[in-house]
Amino acid sequence: MTVAEYGPALPMRAYNSVWQLRGDAWSSLADATKRLFETSLPADQSDMLRKEVASLLQLLDPIETYWAYPGRDQLHRVREMCEDDDYEAAMRIVDTISRQLVRHEGVDRPVFEVLIVDDISAAAAEALREELHSLRRVEDPFTYELVIVPSFEDALVAVLLNSDLQACVIRPGLADASPHRLNDLRHFLESIGGLGGVTQSASERMLLLGERIADRRPEMDLYLVALVSIEHIAGRLTRRFRRIFHRQDSLELHLSILAGVAERYETPFFTALRGYSRQPTGVFHALPISRGKSVVNSQWSRELTNFYGLNMFLAETSATSGGLDSLLDPTGTIKRAQDLAARAFGAQRTFFVTNGTSTANKIVVQSIVTPGDIVLVDRNCHKSHHYGLMLAGAQVCYLDAYPLDAYSMYGAVPLESIKNRLLEYQQAGRLHQVKMLSLTNCTFDGIVYDVERVMEECLAIKPDLVFLWDEAWFAFAGFHPVYRRRTAMCAARRLQERYRSAEYAQTYAETAAGTLPDPKAVRIRVYATQSTHKTLTALRQGSMIHVFDQDFNRRNEEAFHEAYMTHTSTSPNYQIIASLDVGRQQVELEGFQLVQKQTELAMGLYDAVESHPLIRKYFGFLTTREMIPAKYRPSGIELPLRGGLADMERAWECDEFVIDPCRLTLSTGRSGIDGDTFKHAYLMDRYGIQVNKTARNSVLFMTNIGTNRSSVAYLIEVLVNIAEELDEELSRLGPLELQAREQSIAALTSDPPALPDFSYFADPFRDNRDSPDGNLRSAYFLAYDHTACEYLAHAELVDRVAAGREVVSAMFVTPYPPGFPILVPGQVVTNDILAFMSALDIREIHGYLPEFGYRVFTETAMHIRCDEGPAQA
Repeated sequence: MTVAEYGPALPMRAYNSVWQLRGDAWSSLADATKRLFETSLPADQSDMLRKEVASLLQLLDPIETYWAYPGRDQLHRVREMCEDDDYEAAMRIVDTISRQLVRHEGVDRPVFEVLIVDDISAAAAEALREELHSLRRVEDPFTYELVIVPSFEDALVAVLLNSDLQACVIRPGLADASPHRLNDLRHFLESIGGLGGVTQSASERMLLLGERIADRRPEMDLYLVALVSIEHIAGRLTRRFRRIFHRQDSLELHLSILAGVAERYETPFFTALRGYSRQPTGVFHALPISRGKSVVNSQWSRELTNFYGLNMFLAETSATSGGLDSLLDPTGTIKRAQDLAARAFGAQRTFFVTNGTSTANKIVVQSIVTPGDIVLVDRNCHKSHHYGLMLAGAQVCYLDAYPLDAYSMYGAVPLESIKNRLLEYQQAGRLHQVKMLSLTNCTFDGIVYDVERVMEECLAIKPDLVFLWDEAWFAFAGFHPVYRRRTAMCAARRLQERYRSAEYAQTYAETAAGTLPDPKAVRIRVYATQSTHKTLTALRQGSMIHVFDQDFNRRNEEAFHEAYMTHTSTSPNYQIIASLDVGRQQVELEGFQLVQKQTELAMGLYDAVESHPLIRKYFGFLTTREMIPAKYRPSGIELPLRGGLADMERAWECDEFVIDPCRLTLSTGRSGIDGDTFKHAYLMDRYGIQVNKTARNSVLFMTNIGTNRSSVAYLIEVLVNIAEELDEELSRLGPLELQAREQSIAALTSDPPALPDFSYFADPFRDNRDSPDGNLRSAYFLAYDHTACEYLAHAELVDRVAAGREVVSAMFVTPYPPGFPILVPGQVVTNDILAFMSALDIREIHGYLPEFGYRVFTETAMHIRCDEGPAQA
């Protein structure tokens, strides 16, 4: 009998995650058993409720196969109680389970689950549980329970569904296919992949399973147990496995499982800082606030201590000894913390940054780029890239992203545009000058590149190109099996492994020249900067630089060190460093669960808005169709996660661009309220809701690992309230007011100002007229000479450009939104740019002074620069 035949089961397809379905099912079961026990119901209602209980139990049966707690054994106990009409006992058990799934109550130490893959009898499974349970000690820092599944297929299902798994033990008795019906669960699964119909030995199956699990959950510890020839198998183990055991080595297996988790649980710098704070010290150094000495006994300033608590001040120190370390020259606990972060994020090296990704970007640019090097960069990047390139003396070649005029925002830079620019430099004989490509992934609005494809196709043209991926908003992505493939570090490792393989060498030899990167010439040089504090646990300004550079030790380590010293404070904040250490620990142990939760909450918010007729009357979330042109998404999937992980995986495998489902752009046009007003006058001022950014007719919401269902419910409630108010206002409008409202809606939903592309650098800042790149630094510092600059009001500037006179910006001009420079120093002002600026109705434009206008170079200064010849760095 299917679940549907019972009638009132929770609809699986209404859920984006099995975790949320599982939690709701147990919660519904707790409510149903309580009603059956406590309430006297008419026979027909009682019968319906019993059917609901049976339906929920059947729904949970295949799911609990893959969890130790409560697991199928507990589920079957509940079923037997219900069949015996003992709803009181069932209610007590189910209520406890339901609460435990939300929060671990009464647990004195962390509990995790271990996956055992072996096709053994129920009696053997119970004996294995008892054997490992008997090895527990009171002093163990953790405890674990076993999930035992019989097959290769079940193991992959388990690692994708059960985020409580921290380790997997693969034993030789595993079967190929699952004995369970998995059809209902496939909605929540990416393609798990089978054995491909190839008959393999037990050892080959075990090794292949280890590879598959490591691809999906690289943070999990993998162990292999064999009966015979373990020495032979040990010689074939990859780095994916921590250790191989003989079946009798239960104690060593148990200790290894605990040690593996302890290694990820380790927080070297946070632990050292906490220990230091507990030591009595005498401070005869800088930092009067250290130990709280300057404020604890102050009758005027003690509120600072009362507000923050004493621990923060006990840990505030400038010391680098006593178990602490120096960020500028780490040799102890900070170095260890950075090494652990490199492992967690898949990097070769990781460096902590305590003043944000703005500084991280400047460090990487300065370490790679020398004056005169050409850098290809998305014009819509964060301002730190523009300033970093200016400081480095780069020849900047701006790339244009595809525009989304209807929403006054840009998308991402098409790969074809990047390759065409590289080929233009190749044709001009200047490809050797191109040093780096810098792109933002994901963009502010959630558009995600196919990182691996971009790098591979660019390396086919220039095999030593350096890549800087600004992942300020994407630090979380490395801890989810679908997201991970579009991160810089994962893509870099995959490319390195591919180019080193014999299979690739054969493929390259059989392929037309220039189509693929030359494995003998290609160098994988990839840097990623991440604002850890934006999407993971860290204090504000806590960021990381991840490095995967084959030439780092040979060519760039010293330059990187100098750049790091240039931009890093000699007084770094220890609290930020400690939070980065703990943030790394958290994602290694529960990142998968937290990221999946944030995606399911985002989709829950989307579903609630799209299914509510009153909210939809005024607002609506933009989908892939509105934000990514069809030619960039061959999958044709408009809302990938709505079809479960399988659909999301398909889109993320083949589409050039995809949308991060955790970033939701709400269109406000139908309400007649512009994005800035909606953010401030409605969401923030009246309801205390903070949003990420605004555009002309939209606001951007994002879920993160700290978002919960209550927060989502509150936002939905607020949107309903606002929609009801708009409805009421509409009913009271007179003819003239109604006309004004319709004009406001029309202004926000039609005839949007066209987003301008980057024009070009003026000749004094280019090597030649045919060069698309310009010397940003030369223009920037020329503006320091006040005699070379003047201010022009908008109307006067329009007249000059209309008359055919060339006007050159002396400033970065950045309207918020969209939040990127419309003009940069040395850029020629065009009619398109002025038309866009005229159409803007915003109050914040950096680099533009309403009382004076635009700061531009005088025509005399430009003539002098032209006479002097091309700008030199």
